[in-house]
Amino acid sequence: MPIRALTQFTTRRLRILWIVLGALLLVSVTPLWLYHQQVLRLSEQKLQDTERVQQSEITRSLASETLQFEQSLSQQLLSQRQVFALTGWIHDVDDPAHAPQLARLLQSFVENNRNILYVTAVDKQAKGQSAAAGSFRADSDPFVEVALKRAFTASIQGLNFVSEPFALGQDNRPALIVSVPLFSDGQFTGMLASVVSIDTLLARIRDASVRDRVVFIVDGHGHIVAHPDTRDMVPGRDVSANSPVVKHLEELPQELRATETMHFSEPGRDPKHPVEMIGTYSTIPELRWAVIAQRSLGQARIDAGVQELTKQALSFVVGVTIVALLFGYLFAVGITRPIRGLVFSVRAISRAEFHERVVVEGAAEISELAETFNHMAGDIEQYVERLKQAAAENRDLFLGSIRMLAAAIDEKDPYTRGHSGRVAKYSMIIGENLGLDAGELDRLRISALLHDVGKIGVDDRVLKKPGKLTDEEFTLMKQHPVKGANIMRPVAQLKEMLPGIELHHERMDGGGYPYGLPGDKIPMMARIIAVADTFDAITTNRPYQSAMDLEFAMDRIRSLAISKFDPKVVAALESAVSTGRVRLTAALVEV
Repeated sequence: MPIRALTQFTTRRLRILWIVLGALLLVSVTPLWLYHQQVLRLSEQKLQDTERVQQSEITRSLASETLQFEQSLSQQLLSQRQVFALTGWIHDVDDPAHAPQLARLLQSFVENNRNILYVTAVDKQAKGQSAAAGSFRADSDPFVEVALKRAFTASIQGLNFVSEPFALGQDNRPALIVSVPLFSDGQFTGMLASVVSIDTLLARIRDASVRDRVVFIVDGHGHIVAHPDTRDMVPGRDVSANSPVVKHLEELPQELRATETMHFSEPGRDPKHPVEMIGTYSTIPELRWAVIAQRSLGQARIDAGVQELTKQALSFVVGVTIVALLFGYLFAVGITRPIRGLVFSVRAISRAEFHERVVVEGAAEISELAETFNHMAGDIEQYVERLKQAAAENRDLFLGSIRMLAAAIDEKDPYTRGHSGRVAKYSMIIGENLGLDAGELDRLRISALLHDVGKIGVDDRVLKKPGKLTDEEFTLMKQHPVKGANIMRPVAQLKEMLPGIELHHERMDGGGYPYGLPGDKIPMMARIIAVADTFDAITTNRPYQSAMDLEFAMDRIRSLAISKFDPKVVAALESAVSTGRVRLTAALVEV
């Protein structure tokens, strides 16, 4: 796999820094978070238990107070009835003979009991005396009138009566009717009834309704008896459809005395997030009433400091996390720094920088790895040096062989002695002017030295013939490879390149684009060698011509640019000639 692809592949893996930081976070933060969650669960359970106990105490206490309140009123009415019996007024409470005394007795009864708003004593024809507190008028309130009629019906049946609650006045003050029948010698003679204000109970439930806790009283039909919000929760309002606790009460037997806590939900401001509630009820079977206390768990958590505890715990966890990250980063840097140095050295060696070594530091395992790497790098460096030495020796042997082969080629014809070396020299100069790199120049030199290798297989009588070649001899010449690129081209091109000059085998070295290939598909080395070969052929003595001067040779080559030679190569040769890098010489050139 290439080094770059390997690097890209490895960078997709998790770094040790992140692994160390993640491990420290897991080790330090996770236990704290789990402990915090456990504390929250315990706090939540403790909170609910505390709220349940408080609600149970409140509802039981208010249920007991409510029952005592009703029993006290009933007992006071029974005491008044006893007074009526002792005075003989119970036989006919509407008797004009004792009407003033009865009226004063009833007025005294109202004035001595602040919960009594109105009291009346009537005979069996529903006529009699009454007294009221302040400006209260029973006949002006339709609810009072209806409730009194129901109380009279119950009295005829010999029953004590407690009416359903109703609202009085603009303030919606809760009130009810309490009555007892009047009997004389076992016969029904009338009714003693009172309109009772339950403001005392209302004040008690308001005192208990604090910190988002709501305490209220309902009857057996799910109607409000007393509620701290007298504006919306009017006495007599049916709340069974809105309160799961009240709905549950309706399903209980009315004679059951019970206290129970429930968990339920109520719609919140956001319909998607209902409000968790906890509620407790205590029944009053004597009145068929129930006292209910309910509260949102969210507010209970606030009062109990659960949210503050959560904030403190989160702050502590955040602080621990920051400290863990800081120490984790320092630890990870201590681990990853020598590893990064090792990676840097590995990459240096991949770039053939075998002298690179790793600084031995860090933990024992990492130091051991660094030392092992340094030993390995030293061994590799020694092996590479040996390989370089062997490669240099092999290269020298190879180049010596090439030179010997080129010399053998040139020795076949005394006129071309040193030709391959000069062509190689000219080709190298042209290649340098064209900007070829070192590897390309090296290949160009070898190709130029071997460009006439085909002469070895050519008969000397054809190769050294001073006169014009016959068609058979041309065919024979074309059967052998020419140039370092092994590309053939027709001799006819050489005739066009050098008109008037008798050619022999060197006519094949006259240049031009190879036979059958467009110019843009010719390798650059072949283009360079074609020009260098032609330049040397024109400027040296041959059996078929005498050496031409430098100016003639350049004019001839320039005239064949574009049509036969690559203009870039010709321009590079001209530059070399103008700067003096190319000079005419018949001496043997070592390349």
